[in-house]
Amino acid sequence: MKTIGDQQLLKRINRSVLLRLLRAQPGLSRARLASESGLTKSTVSGLVRELIEDRWLTESGAAVADGLGRPSTPLSINDRVRALIGVEVGVETMRVVCVSLLGEVLHADTRPLHGTAPAAACALAAAMCAQAWDEIASRGLEVTGIGVGVPGAVDDATGIVLFAPNLGWRRLDLLPQLIDAFAAEGLPRVPVQLQNEADVAALGEYEFCDGEGEDPLIFVDCDVGVGAGIVLNDRLFTGAQGMAGEIGHSILQADGPLCSCGRRGCAEAFFGSRMMGQGPGDVRRAGEMLGVLLQNLWMTFDPRAIVVGGSTCVRHPEFLQSARETVHRYADAAGMPPPVVRGARHGLLAPAIGAAALALHEYLRPMHPNTVERRERASPQLLMR
Repeated sequence: MKTIGDQQLLKRINRSVLLRLLRAQPGLSRARLASESGLTKSTVSGLVRELIEDRWLTESGAAVADGLGRPSTPLSINDRVRALIGVEVGVETMRVVCVSLLGEVLHADTRPLHGTAPAAACALAAAMCAQAWDEIASRGLEVTGIGVGVPGAVDDATGIVLFAPNLGWRRLDLLPQLIDAFAAEGLPRVPVQLQNEADVAALGEYEFCDGEGEDPLIFVDCDVGVGAGIVLNDRLFTGAQGMAGEIGHSILQADGPLCSCGRRGCAEAFFGSRMMGQGPGDVRRAGEMLGVLLQNLWMTFDPRAIVVGGSTCVRHPEFLQSARETVHRYADAAGMPPPVVRGARHGLLAPAIGAAALALHEYLRPMHPNTVERRERASPQLLMR
């Protein structure tokens, strides 16, 4: 029988429900948590006590009226104990950030990535994470998990990088190399998660927001490559083999410019940073083609928000404006309200911050079919309490 295991899983699920409610609505009381979650008051009371003891939650000393008949003590996520590390392995740069459980950036570092050898990339990531860890420890915080985003398709179950064309990686089992590099730098063992950089950027926008997250949400990353991350029904939508969102080589014009992949008319051939012209007319035209791509994503997923980030947006603000105008023209022609189209909240740090959000996202969703397998593979002997 699996009674004990089932009870432990049920407790984890219920704990995650309360944590997610308080992330979306800080200040809820125990009574309101019971009402919002559907759990009994006694269950909520016991779980809250455990979460306070484990330093996931904190409570205000002042009781307030909660509208349910008697004064209650507001609860909130304790962001003064735990931190998360996020790593973006870019094509030309490496970025590492530390964030609080609520998404506040506590540390950020960017360094050039010289060469594409996996061992060198892992070593640089580990050295930067070690420095970040020291910075967080000096503040009296402990790191709960590390997330890593890479510019390529990642198998959602195994964590294998299926292909990252701009780095020349194919079927690369990167996660063990990262864990070994972290150990070589003397980092304590914590869960390590690996995912596509656009996917994690979408998670960052979704998890670290005010109130309820926008769902569905699409993040489009416009850098050397072009990719998309999709949050659908409170989870990343990665497809059957981790290939969902590989939009850089979707065809926007049948007889368009030659792409690095050998085909013509790919999205990257119009607005990948290595291909895009520098003149005002070139940037505006590239933005219009991005708008065509965003219109197609809109019609495919009907998102509440489309977020666009990456170095191209930072260097050319008019690029995103042109894309937004194009989407609005399509919407006006169809007589339909367009989705929100906006820039990334944290600019170039979006994938790294999203990578930090990845570990928290996985922890708060214990029933995800791949969560246990991926967490055990990432760190076999240590799960987050």
